[in-house]
Amino acid sequence: MSNTQIIPIVMPKWGLEMREGTVQDWLVKEGERIAVGQAIVDVETDKISNAVEAADAGLLRRIVGQSGELLPVKSLLAVMAEPEVADADIDAYIAAFEVPDAGADDEDSGPAFDHAEVDGIRVRFARRGPDEGVPVLFIHGFGGDLNNWLFNLDAVAERHPVIALDLPGHGGSDARLPGTSLPALAGFVARFLDQAGVPGRLHMVGHSMGGAIALQLALDAPGRVASLALVSPAGLGQEINTGYTDGFVQAQSRRELKPVLEQLFADPALVSRQMVDDMLKYKRLDGIEPLLGELGAALFAAGRQSTVLAERLQALDKPLLVFWGEDDQVIPAAQAANAGPQAEVIRFAGTGHMAMLEKAGEVNAALLKHLARAG
Repeated sequence: MSNTQIIPIVMPKWGLEMREGTVQDWLVKEGERIAVGQAIVDVETDKISNAVEAADAGLLRRIVGQSGELLPVKSLLAVMAEPEVADADIDAYIAAFEVPDAGADDEDSGPAFDHAEVDGIRVRFARRGPDEGVPVLFIHGFGGDLNNWLFNLDAVAERHPVIALDLPGHGGSDARLPGTSLPALAGFVARFLDQAGVPGRLHMVGHSMGGAIALQLALDAPGRVASLALVSPAGLGQEINTGYTDGFVQAQSRRELKPVLEQLFADPALVSRQMVDDMLKYKRLDGIEPLLGELGAALFAAGRQSTVLAERLQALDKPLLVFWGEDDQVIPAAQAANAGPQAEVIRFAGTGHMAMLEKAGEVNAALLKHLARAG
C-alpha cells in the first residue's frame, strides 16, 4: 500500500523558538472524519496553549501522541487514512516515521533573528516567507515582543514576505527609547524599515500600542502603507485600563504579575507559569522597568490614552481590518466603532485583548483574505 494514502498529523512549529510541545486533550476520536481547519488536539508550548487545526481532510485512523506526552516539533501526533488502507500499513508507516531534524530545517531557512541598528538602538527582528511580494510588518504592543505573533507569522509567511520586530525597550532590542510619543515611535519604525531594506509599500499589522503606531505611520507616511490590520488597537478612544499597564510595570514577583497578565485573556488559564517567568525575566533587565514606566506615563496617563487618532481616519484611504475581543479588559471593544465606516470590524465573543493568540485560526484566515484584497 502506498504511503501517499496515509496523511500524517505532526507537532506544529509555532513561532521562531518553539522546539517541543506537550499534547493536552484530543478534541476528536479515532474513526472520526476531520474537515480542513477543524481543531483536533490542544497542545501546550512554553509560551501558551493552542489547538492544532487540520491542514487536510480525512478519516482519523490512529492517535499516536498521547495526552501528557512532551514531543519535539514535527513528531507524529496522528495518522489519517481512508478505510481501505490496511491497519498493517498504518502500523508500518508509524514504525518507520522519522522526525525530521528541526535544527537542520532552521539552518536551511537562515537564522531565526536578525538585527539592525537604528538611531544607535539595536533592534531585533525576524523575516519569514517568500522574497517577492508586498511585505507584511507585525508590530507588538506594550510590554510584548515579536513572539506575541507566534501563531500568526508562519501562516501569513506561506503567502507573503513577513517582518516582525521588537520595539525599542522590548524583547531582544536595546533598552532605549527613541521618544515616548506615537509620532516618535512611528518615525522610528519607518527608519527601521529603511535600515532593514524595506523602502517601499508594505502591509501593517499592529496589536494594542503597536496598532496605534501602525495608524500613526499610515497617517504620517501614507505612501508607505498598503493596508492596515489592527488587533485591539490603541489610538481609537481615550479609555484604557491603566490598572493593567501600571500593574505590569510595578509587579515585582510571580504572585503580583500573574493576575496582571490574566487581564489579557478571556481564559486566565492561558497564562502559564513559563509566561509569567519570561515576563519577570524581561522586566528585571537593566533599565527596562523605568523605561516602561516612562512609556506608559506618556501614552496612558491617568486612565486615558494621550493620543486619539480616530478623527483623522476619515483621511486614511487604506483597507482597514480591525479585530477585537468582546471581553477585552485592557481597551474596551466599544472603541472598534471609532474605526469608521470604511473599516471591516471582526469582534470575537469569549476573547480578551490577545485575539491573535486566542482566536489565531480565525484571525489568520481573515487576515489572509484582507491581504489578498489589498494587493
